[in-house]
Amino acid sequence: MSNPGFDIVVVGGGPGGYVAALRAAQLGAKVAVVERDALGGICLNWGCIPTKALLHAAETWRGLQHADALGLKVEGASFDFARVMKRSRDVAGTLSRGVQGLLAKHKIKVFHGLGRLLGDGGVKVAVVGGDHTEIHARHIVVATGARPRELPGICPDGRQVWNSRHALSAQRLPGSMLVVGAGAIGMEFASFYGTFGTKVTVIEALDNILPQEDAEVCSHVLRAYQSQGIQIRTGVRLKEMSTTTGGVVAVVDGAGDQGIVRSEVALIAIGVVGNVENMGLEKTKVVVEQGRIVADAFGATADSRVHAVGDVTGAPWLAHRAMHQGVACVERIMGLPVDHALRMEDFPRCTYGHPQTASLGLTEQAAKESGLNFKVGRFPLVGNGKAVALGETDGFIKTLVDSDTGEILGAHMVGPTVTELIGCFGVARTLEATDEALSASIWPHPTLSESLHESILAASARALHI
Repeated sequence: MSNPGFDIVVVGGGPGGYVAALRAAQLGAKVAVVERDALGGICLNWGCIPTKALLHAAETWRGLQHADALGLKVEGASFDFARVMKRSRDVAGTLSRGVQGLLAKHKIKVFHGLGRLLGDGGVKVAVVGGDHTEIHARHIVVATGARPRELPGICPDGRQVWNSRHALSAQRLPGSMLVVGAGAIGMEFASFYGTFGTKVTVIEALDNILPQEDAEVCSHVLRAYQSQGIQIRTGVRLKEMSTTTGGVVAVVDGAGDQGIVRSEVALIAIGVVGNVENMGLEKTKVVVEQGRIVADAFGATADSRVHAVGDVTGAPWLAHRAMHQGVACVERIMGLPVDHALRMEDFPRCTYGHPQTASLGLTEQAAKESGLNFKVGRFPLVGNGKAVALGETDGFIKTLVDSDTGEILGAHMVGPTVTELIGCFGVARTLEATDEALSASIWPHPTLSESLHESILAASARALHI
C-alpha cells in the first residue's frame, strides 16, 4: 500500500488493545483504535474492575460484622444495595474515561464503531450513530476479547437467568441464587452476593472448585465458603433449567446425586468464548479453531499482516496476559528484539473472593506428573505476626522448589491480600531467582510478605515461626 493511512490499526479497545496501541504510539507508530463499546473493554467495564469494587464493599461490610473482635462497637449498620452497585459502575466509568484520555494524549485516533476486516489491510468501520468509514494500515491487531459462554438452550435474560454482566448491574439483591460454574467468576460472585445475605448454591461439573488451582487451595477455599453458609456441590451437572413466576428451577445430577435446586435467580458462569464472528476473518489467512484465533505468544497469526492478542486467542483469559501480549506484539511489529513472551504458567492467577487466592507456575500435581524432583514449603498464616494483628489468620502460602536447581516451580496462596503478594514470585521467576537467593533476601517485619519468605525456608526445613 502506497498510502496505508496508519501503521497499526487495533480492533478492540480492551486491555490488550489499548495497551498495544499506547506502546505502538510510544514507538512512533501512527495508530488507530476501533471500539464498538466503551474503551477499556470487558475487563474495565464489565469484569475485573467493577467486580473488585463490589468485592471491596463486601469486604468492608464483612469487617463491620466482625468489628467487635477488635474492640469496636458498630451499631445500626446497614447497606444500600443500589448505591453499592452504582459505585461499581462509577468506578468503571472513571477508568474508561481515563483510557480515553491516555489515547488522546498519545494522539491515537479512536473510531467508535464495529470493525470488519477487508483482507487487504483495510478495516471497514460501522461508525456508531453515523455512516461506514474505511481505514487502512500496514498491520492490524485484533483484540476483540471474549463474551460469557452460554449453555445450550439457556439464554440469560437479566431477570431470572443472569450472566456476569447482569450480576454487575443488578437492581435488587436476590434472596437466593444458583451459580453454575465454580471458576473465578462464579466464586467471586458467590462471595459477593453471599456476604450481603443472598442464599447461594454453587454447582460445578468438575470434581473441584477453582479447577486451575492447587488441590490444597481448592480444599481450603471450599471449607471457607461452606463456613460462610454458601452451599457448594462439585461433580454435579446441570441437566435442565426452567423459569417460573417464582424463580428458577434447575435439575441437576452427578456423583450419585440427583435433585432439584430452586432459586430466585441463576447465574451462568461457565467461562467465556472469543469474539471471532462477523468481523471479516474469512477474508484473511487467519485460522480460527474452537472459537479462538490461533496466534503465538507474540500475537502472530497465519496472516503476516493480521495479529491477535488477549482473550480472542484463548486461555488463559487474563487481562494482564492480554496487556503483556499486546506489548510484545507491537514491539515485534516495530522491529524491536522482543524476548519477553512468557510461558503461560508465568501469568498469575487471582481470585478475589473471601478468602482471596493467588498462584502461578505448576501445581503440586502437575509437578508430580512432570516427573520433577521438587520439595514443598508450606507456611500457615497463623504463624505470621501481621496476620495475627489483623485477625486474618485463615490461609497459607505454599511454594514448590526444584530440588536440583532451586528454581521456584510454583507458588500458591490463600488469605488476605494474597493477590497483591503473588507478584513477588512472578519477579523471582522472571529473574530466575533461586530459593537460596530468596532465603537470603531481607523481608520487612511485620508484613504478610514475610510468610512468603517463611514458605521458601520451609521447603528446606528452615522455617522459623512454625
